[in-house]
Amino acid sequence: MFSSMADAPQVYTAAVVTVSDSCSRGEREDGSGPAVSRILEKFHLSVIAREVVPDDLIQIQNLLIRLSREVHLIVTTGGTGIAARDVTPEATIAVCDRLVDGIAEQMRREGVKKTPFAALSRTVCGVRGRTLILNLPGSPTGAVESLDAVAGLLPHAIDLLSGKTEHD
Repeated sequence: MFSSMADAPQVYTAAVVTVSDSCSRGEREDGSGPAVSRILEKFHLSVIAREVVPDDLIQIQNLLIRLSREVHLIVTTGGTGIAARDVTPEATIAVCDRLVDGIAEQMRREGVKKTPFAALSRTVCGVRGRTLILNLPGSPTGAVESLDAVAGLLPHAIDLLSGKTEHD
């Protein structure tokens, strides 16, 4: 086991998915996807895909399924609130084999220290095959703060999913 991605002998891959009707139509620039990508790269994850998809359950599911065949980690941003079009958690749950509730709980726990609105987040984290899928809020600040709250857990989670299950 290692304490950071910098110690990893293998390069892990990631995809960042922005879920946003307005970004997918080109009406708004995506601020969250690039911000999340920069953080992942600091943890020595190779971001090999960045996608933008509308708030559509089936399109999100299909993209998560495809990307889970290609990367170790998928991070989504957007579609995690309580508005009618916010369906990212439902899409994630539908494609995951198992949920990792503690990661989403940690993000909310840290988030409410900065804003009470973090309690409205419905982010989830789950596993599809050997890929970890993590939902983040859509705002750049919320996405970055949520990812920062759990970034230290991701190397070990990816190690475990990659079959590195030995204990020190």
